[in-house]
Amino acid sequence: MDVKTQTAPSDSAGDDTESESFAGFALFFVKLVVAVLLLRILVFSPFSIPSESMLPRLWNGDYLLAAKWSYGYSGNSLPFNLGLPEGRIFARSPDRGDVVIFKHPIDNTDYVKRVIAVPGDTIAMIEGQIVLNGEAIPKDPIRDFDIAVSPNTSCAWAAEEVMVAPDSTLCRYNRFRETLPSGRSYEVLDFGMARGDTFAEIMVPEGHMFVMGDNRDNSRDSRFPAMSGDAVGIVPQDKLVGRAAIIMWSTDGSAEWLKPWTWFSAARWDRIGSTL
Repeated sequence: MDVKTQTAPSDSAGDDTESESFAGFALFFVKLVVAVLLLRILVFSPFSIPSESMLPRLWNGDYLLAAKWSYGYSGNSLPFNLGLPEGRIFARSPDRGDVVIFKHPIDNTDYVKRVIAVPGDTIAMIEGQIVLNGEAIPKDPIRDFDIAVSPNTSCAWAAEEVMVAPDSTLCRYNRFRETLPSGRSYEVLDFGMARGDTFAEIMVPEGHMFVMGDNRDNSRDSRFPAMSGDAVGIVPQDKLVGRAAIIMWSTDGSAEWLKPWTWFSAARWDRIGSTL
């Protein structure tokens, strides 16, 4: 009588399946990392607003996406300080009125300001009035700007503090609308006569830009010589990172990690999604 022997199933098939699954996951992960890096390098990059120098348009606690393609690409527009050669590819000069993110000319930290003058422009300021190419820029008073006091917001020396409830205070500032020759307009705050409100006419050199904060008397910008950790001077356009495009999140700073409900109460919902 013949005896049939039964062999145990081989483990090799299972090992092959597990190897294929791991290889598939690894390939997916690599593709995901490459896609995120390309998005970060070529398309959008996140930035946070750490000060009040761009009030009333940008608030401390805003988180932005910057459009990376707007002005071309350079080593300064790439992450991780890759140390690429100077210069930009696909270079384009920003327009007057653009809100730009750039690297400080000395210490390479990120700054955000508004472009007021471009190469070939002359610019001066007389008692807080911008004079661009020999013409005074219209600056018209509009309704005061109010912003609530919070961990991310305090009242500067020129603010009027207005108590609206026993535990709620507003900072109130004089607000103006400036209008550039192109017709483009934006809002600025002005505390009154302060340092930097008057300077002699200068010409913006080729390949540079003259930038200012919208919160005019609380901004260290192109009106002052570049110093590490301080003012930026007249900024080389090679230092451009991108154009501020959209506010993707905003918080008043009152959230606590151990209290998840405060993540929502601290959000400034009306600012999220605003384009610049």
